[in-house]
Amino acid sequence: MRDLRLLLPAMFAWLAGWCALGITGGASSAALVAWALWAAAFLAVGLAVMGVLRERRRPAAGGAGAVGAPFVRAAATALVVISGGALVASSVALGLGARESSPLADAAQEHRTAEVTIELTGAPRVMRTNWFAEGEAPPLRVDGRLVGIDGAAAHAVPVTTALSLPAGELQLGARVTFSARVTALPAEEGAAFRLAPVGDIRSVTLPPPWLAWTVGLRTGFAETAGALGGDGGALVPGLAIGDTSAVDEGLDTAMKAASLSHLTAVSGANCAIVTAAAFALAALLGLPRLLRVVVALAALAGFVVLVTPEASVVRAATMAVVVLVAVAAGRPGGGTAALSLAVVVLLVADPWYARDYGFALSVFATAGLLLLARPLTVALARWMPLPVAAVIGVPLAAQLACQPVLVLLDPALALYGVPANLLAAPAAPVGTVVGLIGCLLLPVLPSVGFACLQLAWLPASWIALLARASSAMPAARLEWLPDAPGALLLAACTAIALWLLLGSRRRRRVRGVAAAVLIVAIAVPVGLFAGRPLIGAATRPLDWDVAACDIGQGDAVLLRSAEATALIDTGPDPAALSRCLTLLGITRIDLLVLTHWDADHAGGVSAVAGLVDTVLHGPLDGDRSTRALDPLVAAGAESVEVVAGFGGTLGDARWRVVWPRPDAPPGNDASVVLDVSTPEYRGLFLGDLGEEAQARMLRSATLGPVDLVKVAHHGSADQSERLYDELGATVGVIGVGADNGYGHPTDRLLDLLRANGTAVVRTDTSGTALLTTDGGGFDLWTERSAVEQ
Repeated sequence: MRDLRLLLPAMFAWLAGWCALGITGGASSAALVAWALWAAAFLAVGLAVMGVLRERRRPAAGGAGAVGAPFVRAAATALVVISGGALVASSVALGLGARESSPLADAAQEHRTAEVTIELTGAPRVMRTNWFAEGEAPPLRVDGRLVGIDGAAAHAVPVTTALSLPAGELQLGARVTFSARVTALPAEEGAAFRLAPVGDIRSVTLPPPWLAWTVGLRTGFAETAGALGGDGGALVPGLAIGDTSAVDEGLDTAMKAASLSHLTAVSGANCAIVTAAAFALAALLGLPRLLRVVVALAALAGFVVLVTPEASVVRAATMAVVVLVAVAAGRPGGGTAALSLAVVVLLVADPWYARDYGFALSVFATAGLLLLARPLTVALARWMPLPVAAVIGVPLAAQLACQPVLVLLDPALALYGVPANLLAAPAAPVGTVVGLIGCLLLPVLPSVGFACLQLAWLPASWIALLARASSAMPAARLEWLPDAPGALLLAACTAIALWLLLGSRRRRRVRGVAAAVLIVAIAVPVGLFAGRPLIGAATRPLDWDVAACDIGQGDAVLLRSAEATALIDTGPDPAALSRCLTLLGITRIDLLVLTHWDADHAGGVSAVAGLVDTVLHGPLDGDRSTRALDPLVAAGAESVEVVAGFGGTLGDARWRVVWPRPDAPPGNDASVVLDVSTPEYRGLFLGDLGEEAQARMLRSATLGPVDLVKVAHHGSADQSERLYDELGATVGVIGVGADNGYGHPTDRLLDLLRANGTAVVRTDTSGTALLTTDGGGFDLWTERSAVEQ
């Protein structure tokens, strides 16, 4: 029980951080929360002191001491619990205050560029959301902290950006100077601002020596592993040091679908291997206990620098430090106490971990292993040999603990997750340990290091094969209730199932009721959400005019007129677009408009190849446009490049292109803007047009009022007030993903639409939305409300 005492302070600290970050009002509101918690902590101190004084005045007489001691313990426990939350809330208030007072906040508010210098705090990650011109390397997403702005030093605040530089120059500790447009992000985001580079990079300063040694090691390891080829060569760096840059989108999706992606996230197992190996080596050298701990800490620090301090790495390393310090003090504690203390320390140091899914998955997986693995193994041993029970119990414990968090990311259950993890369990440690040894040996003994990588390639290939096979099996993904209700329901179902498996078998009637409740709790959401497409198809209106497809962060809008169908953009995911077309019964597309070539607008073209007659598009952009057009043209579609002035018909509707101008360079500001007029309504579809381009379009074309507007760029802040004032639309459609990380749609855009009396339809909250009009307004049907009915 002592090992569990810190669980409550850790949970309360997490809750305090979550709430303080989500409360409106910024730093001042977070400070009020902190002060309230501190007041409660001081009250607990007062109660504890009163209890002690009372116990001393009346020692044991009449049993007063027996009453006073529990009172004092309760007050002391409340003090510990509340103080942790107060510390985290105070840290939130300080962090939000620093963001609000940063010069970047002024630059974001004034919509101006600033010259910034940032220091990278993590490894770069290849962006998978866009296509790029042939011969041009895709930009890398990097996280960092601001160290200078407009030539002056600045208080450090976390930022995120995308830079087109070689990965070798963008390493932990490097400093980069460039001009950027600044966008403020919501308070709950880990990064305070997004920086969009403008022009060329001014300068790059390489990391200091104590960090620079990892650059060659990481890049050399990735290149050598890549030479092995296949999925195994791509996965070896991920298993060994968490470097997934070589993992393609297909394998990444398969790993997630099979619940195997945690194997490429450096966690407690990796840190435990490194610290244990260093500690054992120091013991073999005959070093005293304190020096062994120092050696283990040094090895752990080097490992964290090598793999870069991601959330799971920091959690695992902090937990290892807690254990090592306890060993050095001669008072080794339990794993649950170490995990709890690590959570509190990290949340105080960076309260934004409270809303970091990677951190949550790392903590929950570790907690599941510490609290559930042994009881599950014992329970399963009733029906099978103990070694087999242990092999099943360990991944099952981690999966059960993590699944409520995974449902928040993707409302579905991976049915083959546990079997896939069971089959991967023998291979993962071999790939991790042998791959890490190979990474460290490559610079000094290249042949031996390469031999280790060849050995690690075998288990890595096996894991990749499991991932692809599991994700391709029928019913691999079972739909579940989304968001917080889904997570809470799944957590409750898990708790009931564990009680039935691990609890006492005496109360048969109670157990029978619990089993019935469990069956109903699982059957209802599975029936509703696995049957969502059937329910949607049964309840949707048949005479809809405009459909905004729910395809995540991107655009895909369907128009119908007199049995003719047009599709404006395809979104990023062919599967999501196919689902929408199936829901609406679309088997033929007369006109496809690709407004521009970003993947969130043209990435799903393979879903409509063979269905399209004519494709309208703006200026070509090398390989980016070729990738989108080739499968369509090969399947028989006619490709037409259009500029302002083009027009045509779609059933009873007429359409005209009002942008771009001739000779416009490809990009967001060359989006094809379509003006569609029907007997019932008029709509304007703006692609990703930015504020400056919107202003130029207003000067070059007469637009006037419309009934419907497809809002530009997913509701970003880069909008022209004058344009939306002139349009005065009845309805504004926003194609946006639920977890887009960009803060879309922004408060500025929503306020602008409200000021013009425009009703907002968002695919992140409504799902696929259908608009039907008879000329007197629009009727709205939304997929999610249909399912809820």
